[in-house]
Amino acid sequence: MTTPPARRQVSVTRRETGRYTATNSRGGTLDFGSGQDEEFTPVELLLAAIGGCSAVDVDIVTARRAEADQFEVTISGAKVTDESGGVRLDDVVVDFTVRFDDDEEGRRAASMVERLVKLSRDKDCTVSRTVEHATDVEFRLEGTPLD
Repeated sequence: MTTPPARRQVSVTRRETGRYTATNSRGGTLDFGSGQDEEFTPVELLLAAIGGCSAVDVDIVTARRAEADQFEVTISGAKVTDESGGVRLDDVVVDFTVRFDDDEEGRRAASMVERLVKLSRDKDCTVSRTVEHATDVEFRLEGTPLD
């Protein structure tokens, strides 16, 4: 059974050609662009969202046991052109490197990492699960759905 949807919303405002600011409902902002400077591109933001979602899942639980000495997540994907000529990402890889002190708390936290990464992949990470499943995306122009 699927739970009723809890809508999330982000707005995107153009700052100048190829540069934008996303604003969430809590007032947080994130600048991004088209790849002409150091700002993240939308594709890089998608990769960061996939890895960040799972990083939060793993970190919140393991940090209750021990603080990680190293906690890095590297996310990569191949930008491909499909049969219809559309571009998308394929073969996305989320690679965790998590290390703790070699003491009782650290070993306990380290022993949880594999299970937590799998749980994030299979159940908890909204972002990666959305990407993996067919998800309806409707484009509108001033509130009117496009054909």
